[in-house]
Amino acid sequence: MTVQELPGAAAYRPTPPPAWKPITDPAPLLPDPEPYRVLGTDAVADVDPELLLRLHAELVRGRRYNAQATALTKQGRLAVYPSSTGQEACEIAAALVLEERDWLFPSYRDTLAAVARGLDPVEALTLLRGDRHTGYDPREHCIAPLCTPLATQLPHAVGLAHAARLKGDDVVALAMVGDGGTSEGDFHEALNFAAVWKAPVVFFVQNNGFAISVPLAKQTAAPSLAHKAVGYGMPGRLVDGNDAAAVHQVLSEAVARARRGEGPTLVEAVTYRMEAHTNADDATRYRVDSEVEAWKAHDPVRLLERELTGRGLLDDEGIARAKEAAERMAAALRDRMNADPELAPMDLFTHVYAEQTGQLREQAAALRAELDAEQDHDEHGAEAGR
Repeated sequence: MTVQELPGAAAYRPTPPPAWKPITDPAPLLPDPEPYRVLGTDAVADVDPELLLRLHAELVRGRRYNAQATALTKQGRLAVYPSSTGQEACEIAAALVLEERDWLFPSYRDTLAAVARGLDPVEALTLLRGDRHTGYDPREHCIAPLCTPLATQLPHAVGLAHAARLKGDDVVALAMVGDGGTSEGDFHEALNFAAVWKAPVVFFVQNNGFAISVPLAKQTAAPSLAHKAVGYGMPGRLVDGNDAAAVHQVLSEAVARARRGEGPTLVEAVTYRMEAHTNADDATRYRVDSEVEAWKAHDPVRLLERELTGRGLLDDEGIARAKEAAERMAAALRDRMNADPELAPMDLFTHVYAEQTGQLREQAAALRAELDAEQDHDEHGAEAGR
């Protein structure tokens, strides 16, 4: 016998408990139908000219940083480098909107954001060089380690932000992720926890068109990635990721909202990866040159230079100065990266756990024995040759 066949079943109409009802009107959470823009619109008149000039200088420096790191990879000085060429507006804006006490949670492609936040350029590349677990102290810089597994940094950002709020610390976490990372379970779990806890987090998705070789259309059927925010009860914002002023404004508003205790925001920046996924990728297998050329017309550096020169805020001399400063940075990076690092093998076991496990102690002892045996062999060989 089914429920419908029970006596009086027709009159039984259960009412969901009040807790079932949505607590938020979804309309204000929906992103705009088109990416928000500032450059080339009336809104640019409200942007501080000094901010525009600083964004330009950082974009030029960032473009040169990407080029130099890519060259170092081809020379064998780096094991791998995921270039953010074409995405510099996202990287720079993410770094500049944060206060010193705030935390940045970068992915493996976000070395430029870490450098723009003040991290030593060589330290930012240490992980990609294969020298250490990471090249810097996260606590000192308020920058989490560059995250190579997709999206695992997002729950970490939520945890830190929630803990900071419980302690009464005025801290915001900005977590960066690519469009491919939004297909991972960590992305959805992080957004859900952040919204329920109203954690002071900004989720920043750089939608550069491809998850390695998989286009966005094969990852999601949503109108935009920003629309995913509505399902978790947080606002979604859609912004032109190549418009540095627009990205800075949208992220600034999201950070301020989080700091006021109003909860998380999901920001999607529509941008494009000009170069291959990494040096191990052949981008010609899944996209055509004409597509890349079309996006070059929307290059973030060109867009900002066009705005600044058109308003008389930047001339050829100013552009040359920015390029010269970028060249000095690249030369210093090149010289330092060309020096072979002195590595201590026993450092493999440092900073893994606060208190080493028994297994780690065994492995450390085995390595120490091998190193001592090698040293003894070298010393005896030297004596025999005398």
